[in-house]
Amino acid sequence: MEVSRKYLYLLGLLLLAGAVGLESVDGAGECGRVPADKMALRMAPCVPASQNTRARVSAECCLEVQKLGKNPRCLCAVMLSNTAKRAGVKPAIAMTIPKRCRIAHRPVGYKCGGYTLP
Repeated sequence: MEVSRKYLYLLGLLLLAGAVGLESVDGAGECGRVPADKMALRMAPCVPASQNTRARVSAECCLEVQKLGKNPRCLCAVMLSNTAKRAGVKPAIAMTIPKRCRIAHRPVGYKCGGYTLP
């Protein structure tokens, strides 16, 4: 009897884990199927430019920002993500990167947390 209870418990945990996994596959996040914290890893070339407004913004950074800028909600989520915070990103400075990259079709005036994309 005790063994069957353990198997039922394990089965319940597996079903719960599967249900949580299905929810994330659904694309319910700001960046679709990929969590914002994982998308933030693509922004590694932007770290120096997101910490200092005088730092040069690399071409690699501008390319990634241009890709993410097509979805302002995703760009915002990435810039405010835990991964970005751990990397030392300053959101107020990070929000200036699309403009500093001279991206023509950037999300101007988009509210991102307590910040606005210039």
